[in-house]
Amino acid sequence: MFQTFRKWFWSERYWLPPTIKWSDLEDHDGLVFVKASHLYITIPYAFLLMVVRYFFEKFVATPLANALGIKKTQHKIKPNAILENFFKHSTSKPSHTDIYGLAKKCNLTERQVERWLRIRQKQNKPCRLQKFQESCWRFTFYLLITMAGAVFLYDKPWAYDLWEVWNDYPRQPLLPSQYWYYILEMSFYWSLVFSLSTDIKRKDFLAHVIHHLAAISLMSFSWCANYIRSGTLVMFIHDISDIWLESAKMFSYAGWKQTCNTLFFIFTVVFFVSRFIIFPFWILYCTLILPLHYLEPFFSYIFLNLQLMILQGLHVYWGYFILKMLNRCIFTQNVQDVRSDNEEEEEEEEEEEAESTKGKETEYLKNGLGTNRHLIANGQHGR
Repeated sequence: MFQTFRKWFWSERYWLPPTIKWSDLEDHDGLVFVKASHLYITIPYAFLLMVVRYFFEKFVATPLANALGIKKTQHKIKPNAILENFFKHSTSKPSHTDIYGLAKKCNLTERQVERWLRIRQKQNKPCRLQKFQESCWRFTFYLLITMAGAVFLYDKPWAYDLWEVWNDYPRQPLLPSQYWYYILEMSFYWSLVFSLSTDIKRKDFLAHVIHHLAAISLMSFSWCANYIRSGTLVMFIHDISDIWLESAKMFSYAGWKQTCNTLFFIFTVVFFVSRFIIFPFWILYCTLILPLHYLEPFFSYIFLNLQLMILQGLHVYWGYFILKMLNRCIFTQNVQDVRSDNEEEEEEEEEEEAESTKGKETEYLKNGLGTNRHLIANGQHGR
């Protein structure tokens, strides 16, 4: 049964143009052609990248964060078995009745119970240091892979003349630079998929899952059908904008708002130029229109362009988020990642600080001290 499925799945009519056989893409005369088996190595490489990421975050990103004044936030609370049990088994926001009952059981005020539960919830949320580490890793990878892509493509004729993308397709041999560009890119996306459970979850978590799987599917399919030349162009124009986004987020977590805003505006320009001008009018034109001058439409041609159109739909989705951030920047002079919980985190920190200050003031007044810990003269408490 497996052999039947394998024969059906790898049928030449699904992958190759009419009249082309797999035998036409066998290695010969020192020329190497793509093989699906080449992609198996991306899985162990993905785990290797995860190990590299661990050491990078520990020995590079963390010291850099400390140098920028980003520390690991510790939210400490007094252990309370009753509140801990309620927190672990509660699936929704506690009601006023729940808070009242817990306050009675623990001999605490309702305010103290609410504060305990809020701090306990924050212990499960990523701190700024974790967010900085993640962005620093992604920035470093995108920067290095973009530089590598530029080196790989600068002397390739299809980077300047789109007609060359389809010259002698699919009998196009695989170059070592193309091999490593694809393998490293796919390994990175596999590593992102494997680390989804531990990475920071944002509002567009589902979109990220779809994006990663779509990217892997697109790269895998383009590899097996030998759309390598157009694939390298797609990867390059996507990576080049992500550099600016991750760098903007890094400086945002560090509190360098002006630098963050500048980098974000650069990202916005690069994103909309690459994803809404170059991609549809250059890449899609190359994959959708130009092949028809050489070949009749066939299955892999249709499937490839369908995936690229889905990718363009994701561009529109993220473009909406970017416009929201741009709107926020224009009217509040502050850029934040609308996908994250930064605002909620900052509001909670401010509220917690206010409560702490208020509690200290009350304690000082009870002991006859002012808020600056100096004695208050009798009769002056109400002034």
